[in-house]
Amino acid sequence: MKEETGIFKNIDKPLLFIYLALVIIGWINIYAAVYNDQHSSIFDMSQAYGKQVIWILTAFALGMMVMLTDVKFFSAFSYIIYGITIVMLVAVLGIGTVVAGSKSWFQIGSFRLQPAEFAKFATTLALSRYLSALDFDDRKWKSKIIPLAIMVLPALLILLQNDTGSAIVYVSLALVLYRHGMPGSILLIGVASAVLSIAALMFDRLWVIGALALIFMSLLLFVRRNRRNFLTLIGIFLVAAAFTFTVDYAFNNILEAHQKTRINVLLGKQIDLKGAGYNVNQSKIAIGSGGLTGKGFLKGTQTKFNFVPEQSTDFIFCTVGEEWGFLGTLVVIALFIYLCVRLVLLAERQRSDFSRIYGYGVASILFFHFFVNVGMTIGLMPVVGIPLPFFSYGGSSLWAFTILVFIFIKQDANRLQLV
Repeated sequence: MKEETGIFKNIDKPLLFIYLALVIIGWINIYAAVYNDQHSSIFDMSQAYGKQVIWILTAFALGMMVMLTDVKFFSAFSYIIYGITIVMLVAVLGIGTVVAGSKSWFQIGSFRLQPAEFAKFATTLALSRYLSALDFDDRKWKSKIIPLAIMVLPALLILLQNDTGSAIVYVSLALVLYRHGMPGSILLIGVASAVLSIAALMFDRLWVIGALALIFMSLLLFVRRNRRNFLTLIGIFLVAAAFTFTVDYAFNNILEAHQKTRINVLLGKQIDLKGAGYNVNQSKIAIGSGGLTGKGFLKGTQTKFNFVPEQSTDFIFCTVGEEWGFLGTLVVIALFIYLCVRLVLLAERQRSDFSRIYGYGVASILFFHFFVNVGMTIGLMPVVGIPLPFFSYGGSSLWAFTILVFIFIKQDANRLQLV
């Protein structure tokens, strides 16, 4: 057998295969989502699926460019890449174009570019560089604050663009910090805060505080002889009670009306099948109507008659459910899970701290996108406008996800050279 040379030497073929499979399956489903009889060719450049061919080919070219780049470039220039994306995020606030209510796009003729998508891999690079630095010490406050600042800065700038979906993606990078030594108690606090936030939104806050009081009174029975633990529990109770008031205040005074409606619909407090709940309701109808094996390729009625808005972008998964059924969605979900598991396994075998941390960042971002997008289409997550990686139509997201993955493919291929 001929020995592999050049950029394909030591490349992880399963990871490359899963990337190609997701891109091709995504393209086929974009074709199904916007198909019409007058433009039946999948290569018709006047249609979204034809344009997606251009994005796919240019994405492959970007992947090749990454593979041809010296592997040490990404570590050496990570802060510069991060700085450039921050400048782009600031610039788009001033000269950007508003699309779907978000001022997050640069418009150049008919071409649009969304900096928020590229900020994801840039932030992961910068975070990996800092955490892998020789002078990093997680016992110092400086070493805890700076990683958070690296994550929060782009998220805040994206929030100012009114793009909540892209901003919350940075929460997923907390898993990177946890893998690198962040105490489990902090992760537990994050989960508890999420649960408490949902409870505060679903029930009257006095009932929530009452339930908290009962829980902490029960715990006090076990620590009444230990004054230090007693005071700690009292402090936690007061903070939790104050937190419920904060959630309530933020919901009623900070969120926009449409955001509050979406949350109420998700939590079952409000039914709005013709307004905020329309997309999700139609998406669930489409997925449910697919049954076990689906209606068949290009035979989806919900798809064909445009009942589901944004079906080629944020709601592309419902096309899979309607035309390919439960078995088709199972295959797609299995591919994404395999992709994330493969990334984690490859990250663990890296000799370089930078490569290992970056690999975990890639897995975290892709899993978060997959989990939220699929959850959104079946009504388990709020509609926040987040694309399904490699599936949703658009150049910016496909390019950014391709670069994100191929940087790690390059690092893994050269892992024996990195320390």
